[in-house]
Amino acid sequence: MTMFFDPFRELDRVAGQLLDTRQGPRLMPMDLYRDGDHYVLNADLPGIDPGSVDIDVDGQLLTIRAERTPRSVEGVKWIARERSGGSFLRQLNLGQGVDIAAISASYENGVLSVVIPVSEAAKPRKIEVQTSARSEQIEAHAEPAEA
Repeated sequence: MTMFFDPFRELDRVAGQLLDTRQGPRLMPMDLYRDGDHYVLNADLPGIDPGSVDIDVDGQLLTIRAERTPRSVEGVKWIARERSGGSFLRQLNLGQGVDIAAISASYENGVLSVVIPVSEAAKPRKIEVQTSARSEQIEAHAEPAEA
């Protein structure tokens, strides 16, 4: 197998890893949109074991955690090793108007999808205009005037 080796790119990658002061969790890229009566969050988590994904809600704070463990293979000589392991974290303030009890999640093809339904109280609705019951009774019982 032929592989193009760029020493400057490799040096930049190694320096980036060594000089990275951020030793904490990595941020996961995500998309968030509203589709009708629910919000959909799609987060890229390639190579994550779905069993390591932890999603919880505390008040109005949604927290997503995941772990990617680096693959260790004994007795091999690495040619390139750019996929680092570590933990991923994303927190979102849900605000008011979502149904926290009905949040659901799925993981497929390296993408975590979280569906956050809008609560019934926050959904738009029509308000029926009612007429006064007294005016309806008067109209129903009105007698023609005698002359």
